[in-house]
Amino acid sequence: MTDRKSLLFKYFLICTAVILISFICLGAVLLLISSRYFNDRQKTVLEKNVADISKAVSKLMKDSPADWKANAKGELDRYAYTAGADLIIFDSDGNILVTSTLSEKMAGLPDAELPEDLTSAFGKTPICIDTNLGGMLSETVIAAGKTFVGNGPEYCLVAVPFTSEEKNYTAIIMKIYVSSSVIVLIISAALIYFSTIRMTAPIQEMSSAANQIGRGDFDISLPEYPEKEFNDLAVAFKEMAASIKNYDTMRNSFIANVSHELRTPMTTIGGFVDGMLDGTIPPEEHKDYLKVISSEVHRLTRLVRSMLNLAKIESGELKPNYTSFSVLTPIVDTLVTFERRLEEKQIEVRGLDTDRRYDLWADADLIHQVIYNLLENAIKFVNKGGYISFRFEEVGYLTVIYIKNSGEGLSQEELSLVFDRFYKSDKSRGIDKNGVGLGLNIVKSIIRLHGGKIQVRSVQDEYTEFVFSLPNKDVS
Repeated sequence: MTDRKSLLFKYFLICTAVILISFICLGAVLLLISSRYFNDRQKTVLEKNVADISKAVSKLMKDSPADWKANAKGELDRYAYTAGADLIIFDSDGNILVTSTLSEKMAGLPDAELPEDLTSAFGKTPICIDTNLGGMLSETVIAAGKTFVGNGPEYCLVAVPFTSEEKNYTAIIMKIYVSSSVIVLIISAALIYFSTIRMTAPIQEMSSAANQIGRGDFDISLPEYPEKEFNDLAVAFKEMAASIKNYDTMRNSFIANVSHELRTPMTTIGGFVDGMLDGTIPPEEHKDYLKVISSEVHRLTRLVRSMLNLAKIESGELKPNYTSFSVLTPIVDTLVTFERRLEEKQIEVRGLDTDRRYDLWADADLIHQVIYNLLENAIKFVNKGGYISFRFEEVGYLTVIYIKNSGEGLSQEELSLVFDRFYKSDKSRGIDKNGVGLGLNIVKSIIRLHGGKIQVRSVQDEYTEFVFSLPNKDVS
């Protein structure tokens, strides 16, 4: 199983690591700058002291040429402390003549000659170079040197700084820096930790809300957050919970309605079949009851077919086969199908005598189903001797179709429910026992599939009118 770290741990670790790496880089830069500063300052001091010492020794040589070495020894010791360096005087051949009291580092200085190339590197002007004095030292150091003339011959004065001074300086700087860094790192880590806890708290709250939704409890409560991103996420969570709750309610209602719609005809079929089998229904009445059974079977077939069509539309499996055709084609074909019922109720058909052609860019079979369902609904509710009227208009790339029928109309409450699945008004239940309550829902789904819209308006005791739009050309 994958070892998953919490967001709190990861964020805290990343921030702490970034700060730590920054401190390390800053420490390296500080060490480099301080070391360079120390070296530059040390070189300046050494060069100045070498110039001063060579002048003082040159004067001693001139004033007391016989015992100048003894006097120079004291002068070198005095300057060595001030300059923080070991001082050595070489003759022109590179031999050591006089030294200050040497430090531990120079105590083992062998009695050797200064190489000619090193002697020639120093001139009359003080200069600092990196050298090991021709192998006299075990390591390369910074040495300042200068040639000078005293009692005749040329001499060379070399100053080698105490290494401990540089190490002490660097150690003090780094000690101060490390101490400060540790304190700052501890404070920063504490601030990051508590800030991270505060930052991740909304995520934990939303995680709890998600678990609550997963358990089927959609009444979640989330506070308003000061951060815009978290607040937007909380609003989206609430809307999602409300949508899922609504979907769950619709699903339960759908299952209940399907169960009811299936149970009623199946109960009827089962009861009649059992009655014929056990002799409760006499043989001479079997034919009548078989007609009822046949009617219920056809009702079940229509229900299943309608549900399958809806499922295909909603799952995206049903893709419209777009073609261009006249809007009158499916209307006239459907009216021919209902010719007998139109004559029985003496219904007048209006609005089909238009001279203008109105085209649709849609799936002809699906639109035929839309027109069939709407006209079946209109014929069902139109009053005897009433009318069904059609009107068309073009609005940009859409053709708007109006189908209106006279009759009792719908109440305001019914207007908001007519497109719901399995909704059947009390009037519908009294007029048509064979309906399954999916016709108008299918109509709405097909029109939406084509990118159109549908609405219904009605005035009670006057009329009901369905208005829907469909594309009249390819705009993809």
